[in-house]
Amino acid sequence: MITSYNLEFCDIDVYEDYTVARIHEGMITTPENLKVFLKLIDIHYKNKPFVYISHRIHSFSINPAIHAESSKIPNLIGIAVVSEDPLQKIQTQVEKVFFKKEFKHFTTIQEALVWKDEIIKKVAD
Repeated sequence: MITSYNLEFCDIDVYEDYTVARIHEGMITTPENLKVFLKLIDIHYKNKPFVYISHRIHSFSINPAIHAESSKIPNLIGIAVVSEDPLQKIQTQVEKVFFKKEFKHFTTIQEALVWKDEIIKKVAD
């Protein structure tokens, strides 16, 4: 791990080519949250492809339209949602419609990391 951030709305761990974010219990994601995330991207991933892993261990609300904005981040090549909750798998299908890049549900972080390596490799080739 490169560094961690404990923000008002989430905790984010930053790695070489991916982040793992855990949104706090009861939060509602907003465009302002995305602006904070964009600043972190600029610091750690300037012109470098990376994957965002949403580790959904808490209950929170997300406006799926935020993914339409996230799609515009040129070096964000994919989003992995990690949760054992079967409802999150359904929610991922809804959110996927708004994100115009790779977007997939996993039950473990390890599965998400294997997938992350695969799509990072595609971009590098």
